[in-house]
Amino acid sequence: MLQAGTVVTLPIAREKSPYGYFLTDGERDVLLHYSEVAGQVQPGDDVEVFLYYDTEDRLAATMKKPLVRLGEVALLEVVDIHPRMGCFLEMGLGRNLLLPFRELPELKELRPQIGDKVFIVLAHDKQGRLVAKLAGEEQLQPLCFNAPAAWKNQWLEATVYKPLQMGTFVLVDGGVVGFGAIGMIHASERTHLLRVGERVKVRVTHVREDGRVNLSMRQPKHIGRGEDADKLLAFLRERPNQAMPYSDETPADLIQQRFQMSKSAFKRAIGKLLKEGLIYQEGSWTYLKHKEQ
Repeated sequence: MLQAGTVVTLPIAREKSPYGYFLTDGERDVLLHYSEVAGQVQPGDDVEVFLYYDTEDRLAATMKKPLVRLGEVALLEVVDIHPRMGCFLEMGLGRNLLLPFRELPELKELRPQIGDKVFIVLAHDKQGRLVAKLAGEEQLQPLCFNAPAAWKNQWLEATVYKPLQMGTFVLVDGGVVGFGAIGMIHASERTHLLRVGERVKVRVTHVREDGRVNLSMRQPKHIGRGEDADKLLAFLRERPNQAMPYSDETPADLIQQRFQMSKSAFKRAIGKLLKEGLIYQEGSWTYLKHKEQ
């Protein structure tokens, strides 16, 4: 049975101008259009082709090499976005592959942008046409490796494959070794929401026994404390009366929403500024201290 998404070798049964060559498996004929031929061919030759459905929903063949085959996982680039259908991906054939919106997060901010690369599995829709589905842990895990202990505290590059409220799951680059290693950035360790396909620089905070890694987008505490303190100072200087309604008593979710930092990071930064005499607090408010004070 001839299936879209597979690579098969078929004999050329006949040529029909101005269309191209018809291939056959003895039961079904498939058109290899002149524009899809690579090199010189003639009736009687056996040719290796990739099968797909053309714009008129007819099974067709091409001698071009696809970037992914049926059932395989691949990292494909988003080249266009249709407002009602979804994202279109480059698959190496001169025609694009649809990643439907139903496969993507409901929140628009979490969906890929043009230029992003997403991990997908090539599959069929209900009509047997080719369609992309987001690759999940089940598909990615067999292609990944266990992170080495030497990764601890290193900064690495990663690609988002599943964004959740509690954390973002990514594949950390592994160089020439497989697809990479699976990691998670906890919500408190993100500096902003991350979309599917987004590239992100991460620091490995823990290498787990199962080979996965816990990650952060933040500097280590001793460095991050200074950066967070500078961020709060800059915020205070721009505020009316150089005061803000945030303190140690402020709920963690409000701090995360306003400053993109955890409650503990906020308290460390506030503590540093208090110790250095740059701020003071009254009730639930924090004030910038002036030299005369």
